[in-house]
Amino acid sequence: MSGSRIVLVVACLALTIVGVVSAVVWRWMRAKPTSPQAPQIEPPRPRSAIPVPNVTFRDVTEAAGLHFQHYNGAFGLKLLPETMGPGVCILDYDNDGWQDVLLINGCPWPGQDWPQGRRQECLKLYRNQGNGRFQDVTAVTGLADVSLYGMGACAGDFDNDGFLDLFVTGVGGCRLFRNVQGPDGHRRFLDVTEATGIRTTGRWPAELSTAAFEKSATPIEFATSATFVDYDRDGWLDLFVCRYVTWSPAIDLAIDSTLTGIGRAYLQPQQFEGAQCALYRNLGGQRFEDVSDSAGVTVYEQEGTDATARRRAVAKALGVVVCDPDEDGWPDLLVANDTVRNFFFHNVAGSSGQRRFEEKGQMAGAAYAEARARGAMGIDWGEYLPGKWGAVIANFANEPITFLTVADRKRPRFIDRALAVGLAGPSRFWLKFGIFFWDYDLDGRLDLLVCNGHLEPEIGKVQSQQTYAQPAQLFWNTGDEQRLWEPVTEQAAGTDLFRPLVGRGCAYLDYDGDGDLDVILVANNGPARLLRNEQNLNHRWLRLTLEGNGRSCNRSAIGAVVTLEAAGQIWQREVQSGRSYLSQCELPLTFGFGPLPIETVDRVVVRWPDALDRTPQVWTNLKTNTAYRLRQGQASAETIEHHR
Repeated sequence: MSGSRIVLVVACLALTIVGVVSAVVWRWMRAKPTSPQAPQIEPPRPRSAIPVPNVTFRDVTEAAGLHFQHYNGAFGLKLLPETMGPGVCILDYDNDGWQDVLLINGCPWPGQDWPQGRRQECLKLYRNQGNGRFQDVTAVTGLADVSLYGMGACAGDFDNDGFLDLFVTGVGGCRLFRNVQGPDGHRRFLDVTEATGIRTTGRWPAELSTAAFEKSATPIEFATSATFVDYDRDGWLDLFVCRYVTWSPAIDLAIDSTLTGIGRAYLQPQQFEGAQCALYRNLGGQRFEDVSDSAGVTVYEQEGTDATARRRAVAKALGVVVCDPDEDGWPDLLVANDTVRNFFFHNVAGSSGQRRFEEKGQMAGAAYAEARARGAMGIDWGEYLPGKWGAVIANFANEPITFLTVADRKRPRFIDRALAVGLAGPSRFWLKFGIFFWDYDLDGRLDLLVCNGHLEPEIGKVQSQQTYAQPAQLFWNTGDEQRLWEPVTEQAAGTDLFRPLVGRGCAYLDYDGDGDLDVILVANNGPARLLRNEQNLNHRWLRLTLEGNGRSCNRSAIGAVVTLEAAGQIWQREVQSGRSYLSQCELPLTFGFGPLPIETVDRVVVRWPDALDRTPQVWTNLKTNTAYRLRQGQASAETIEHHR
């Protein structure tokens, strides 16, 4: 053999040995267990900051008289529901024109007691007195003796008597409260859950001891967000209810979950079976019928192809919002699911003439972001630019916000544009729950607020970059579609808004009647926080409270779409019930006009959610910096005098 051939053979053998060794090392490294690492956060693409308006938010919780401390019942077992609540619901329960606040509490687990043995209310209702302060009316409205492990709430006039009723979700079942007049002339809430046919899929085992509760394997209903929606447009508000996972204490405790340096950790939703959402059709304001199956909101997947393969529930639903991306006038639903695909329930005509839903999340591009399911919590829907509608979904830590824009109205179809418009990078790191669109600076464009907080109290021991309490985030809408969202800093909004909390639900309201929007943030196992909007930009505004006729249209006007025309521009808003995360913002609509010198609005066009008469109703020449009540069928707009 020649010397050159010997060299060639030796070289080939050497390369073969190196390849084999490399493969063995690579496999060994993949198989070798590694300790948890801090998440690698992709830095946002460098760009110069866009100047945002200076709008300060001041914490007025104490001054306003909101004394609330959420209790999650934790006593060492680390049960999943302890990590999830609470929400907040904004409503004008007594029709005095001022927005009131319902805060939702947890309660002790069976066999346990309240901290220091002092009972707290599971629901807290605060009446807005119109002077910057709230009065605790929990007892006088009949809510003091309610016992439940509360999660969220929504409000709507389900019996069309002119007053908002309450629906509260929780672990162990939901409650429906009718708003009635008490013998003293004051409004009260009467529990009509059973009388109206709202059923519980797994009740709260109040009679069990702690030891028996820990061993209980019977699934307990785990209801989260809910919303009122007249899906069949018959004039009566129906109810859509999200359910999270199939849960019981025995199921929870049977699953091993430990973190180095912590011990037992709170479980993740992947470790539980899914559940089913529910749809209750309103039968004339007296009873509800469970139409979940016939109306198409139960979603199953079959495990395997065999005819006998088990069907499993898909939903792990935490958020829902009503939308109408194809603008056909029939309300559709977007559901945010945690670690499984999101749902898009498209409202279609059924074979029997009844309306029903078809789940088209995957077909419509709403199911996944970046081709995978995310940990989705809160959700909202709105017109982010003139004529352009979209949805935002709050996702888990190290997952950006999903920003679903309507790419095709005819099908309809969505596309996630969070990265393209500057939202993905700044939102990725935090664990996000509550989220909503709002125009906080009254410039006419919907901005974005996010309420953040982790699930694991000791997360810092495992991931040094993460914290349990986290700051909220505020994004200003620039109006430039290529650079749509600009993060707002403490320099522009003050420090109070960004003080860390274990954030969950959030909602906006104009609590002081000055025309701009204030915000409430609520914390898990912590206090609620009211932040007053102290903007002084001299931007003009218009506030509209809508009232349906109570016959062909629901009295709350939920689902009504308002188009406003002034100075050659057009704005559009929709009256929405439950949204964000376990929460509901105020029903009145606020329009801002920015620096435009608009003294009078040319036209206000209302498309009522009315199946009988789809002719829009028009009001003209409404003065700005004024709040109005618009009643269906009445030609004149009523001024709400106490707003200044």
